[in-house]
Amino acid sequence: MASIQDLKKDVNTVLSSVIDECTIEQLSADDKKSQQLEKIIDESIEVFDTIIEKINQKKVENRAKHLKAVKNELQENANRLLEKIAKL
Repeated sequence: MASIQDLKKDVNTVLSSVIDECTIEQLSADDKKSQQLEKIIDESIEVFDTIIEKINQKKVENRAKHLKAVKNELQENANRLLEKIAKL
């Protein structure tokens, strides 16, 4: 199991990439699409906050299993957000 610090770095890297993709798309987007991308950025920030909060939970039964579930949740959310960007 990777360290908690590495997991937090992964969260930051993955969700920063999603936000960067939205920002790049905004450069050539019209106002409507730009507003939709802004919502995806806001959703990415919410996901970041939620994931970090879950990583910092100390009182869980099986810490390793909990962190693995958090990592899977990160991957699912990142894929979902990237799919939303691709559909625009």
